Amino acid sequence: MFMPRALKVKRPAQGSGQILNKKSKIEQDERKDEGTSETPVQKEEPCENTKGQDETIQSSGDSAGLTESLVHEQGPKSSSGVMEEEEEEEEEEEPVKSYKKSQRWPKPGEPVCVMCGRYGEYICDSTDNDVCSLECKANHLVQMGMGTGADVFNHKDTNGDGRTPQSPRPAVDAGGVGEGEAGYSYREDPFISGLTDEQVQRIKQELGIETQGTEVRRPIVEFEHCGFPVTLSGNLKKAGYEAPTPVQMQMVPVGLRGRDVIASADTGSGKTVAFLLPVVVRALEKPAHSVRSPMALILTPTRELAIQIERQCKELVKCLPNMRTALLVGGMPLPPQLHRLKSSIKIVIATPGRLLEILRQKAVQLDKVKVVVVDEVDTMLKMGFQQQVLEVLEQVPKEHQTLLASATIPTGTEELAARLVRDPVRIAIGEKNQPCANVRQILLWVEEPSKKKKLFEILNDSKLYHPPVVVFVDCKLGADLLCEAVAKVTGLNTVAIHSDKSQWERNRILRGLLDGDFEVVISTGVLGRGLDLVNVRLVVNFDMPNTMDEYVHQVGRAGRLGHRGTAITFLNNNNKRLFLEVVNRVKPTGSILPPQLLNSPHLHEQQRRERQKTKLGSEDTLVTKNNLIDIIRKHDRRKK
Repeated sequence: MFMPRALKVKRPAQGSGQILNKKSKIEQDERKDEGTSETPVQKEEPCENTKGQDETIQSSGDSAGLTESLVHEQGPKSSSGVMEEEEEEEEEEEPVKSYKKSQRWPKPGEPVCVMCGRYGEYICDSTDNDVCSLECKANHLVQMGMGTGADVFNHKDTNGDGRTPQSPRPAVDAGGVGEGEAGYSYREDPFISGLTDEQVQRIKQELGIETQGTEVRRPIVEFEHCGFPVTLSGNLKKAGYEAPTPVQMQMVPVGLRGRDVIASADTGSGKTVAFLLPVVVRALEKPAHSVRSPMALILTPTRELAIQIERQCKELVKCLPNMRTALLVGGMPLPPQLHRLKSSIKIVIATPGRLLEILRQKAVQLDKVKVVVVDEVDTMLKMGFQQQVLEVLEQVPKEHQTLLASATIPTGTEELAARLVRDPVRIAIGEKNQPCANVRQILLWVEEPSKKKKLFEILNDSKLYHPPVVVFVDCKLGADLLCEAVAKVTGLNTVAIHSDKSQWERNRILRGLLDGDFEVVISTGVLGRGLDLVNVRLVVNFDMPNTMDEYVHQVGRAGRLGHRGTAITFLNNNNKRLFLEVVNRVKPTGSILPPQLLNSPHLHEQQRRERQKTKLGSEDTLVTKNNLIDIIRKHDRRKK
């Protein structure tokens, strides 16, 4: 039912029973020792403690169903040995607290109960969240829609694994992995196998799926074609994933077969679930070899994205036995994260900086990792993160699966990413590196002094204004100042979010944005990548991003999960370096470009250089040993 944090020995499963006090257990044990030693009290199970074995004591009563263990050393014991054993029990076997009022408040850095804020001494088996007592577990299960919570106190344990059963699922073996889950391997569904090559090609063409690589698996049409275990299939449906998106159709079967993948798809196209499903299935293969080594590692550039991925991962692994996740990100206290790693963790979601910090403390090892995911790979392989990512990957075994994903993968980044994978399958959905088709893009020529006035006009326009609105700016001070101005002039509930805010404050703002508590959120790039801001329909780029790839990601916040949205971008001569890229990427979408942009001499000069570059053709040639001499000769002829 619970995983007590201070547990020193693994506690075996036990049916419903009332907790016995320490004295009665010792007396009962002595009576058994006086009797015949050939008759076992109860079936013994192996445990992690090599010095002793756990004995399950079952008593009358039907109130709690909690697990209690006694540590017995082999051979006769002296009275002092009994006293030492009793002292050990005093430390190890505190009864699980029934009510939150019995629990203390947390000290700095300790885990916190998700319901009442007291010390999160236990981990709820069904949701993997921290709780302080049976009372809070019951309330938590009700909040999560997993029953009335009454079974926490009086439900008889029929699974034999010490967990409160939530739904029928396969029996659990001694290793703690369900037989149905552990034995799963992907086999192509007969329906998919029965399709002709022409039919498969037509499906891929209509969905905009392009693949490169050898022996690429055919795309699925429904999640049922994967033949997932019953519990995982049920979790998919409960989380709202009824039908796969194009990137999921192709990436899931390829990932389930253990192939390396480089995937590029629109923002909001479902890439997270596309890589999470192979990760979860891989983590189900067998129990973790080492308590300190996870089976899967997911790296992300931002804390908010890591938190979101862990939340989605928990939705998929709910009720799967021993499938625990660990979130390792900066800006949050380190001790609870180290505490978490003491449990048998299967999946780690981390930002590179915090993960390296924990690796240096040797609190976690990566020597048993089977699959590595690098989300937003274009950002992760830039100079800011590149060295950290490579340093992390050095500690992962060479024989592992690698999944790389992003909405934008420039050519230079793709060449670098290709060094991290072996015989990869490249998957591209729709137009590569293009803005999301579900977002209507409006580009306005606005000079710097007029930007605030224009933003106020948009927020007062009933046709355009649909709260909540996300406004992107290029600096932290600008976010705070603009937040004050918007709140003062429009009276709207406005808040600013950037990297100088504490992680607790950033989490509060993000949660408020998703719940609709804020009407306008002024943000730097922290909200620009990967986050599912599903209720956002309007994005304003108050400051044009520094690169078009960032533009694509920020615009994509307005069109998540197939919803249509609007993105308004302010443009002026301060952004002249991007004029050509703006025209090349935005014009094909049918958006109307401002005449000041189309008539700009900076654009005309960039177009002239592009034509000249295309005509000569040699500047883009990749220098190799084979063509180096030819390139030098061409340059020499030009000088003559």
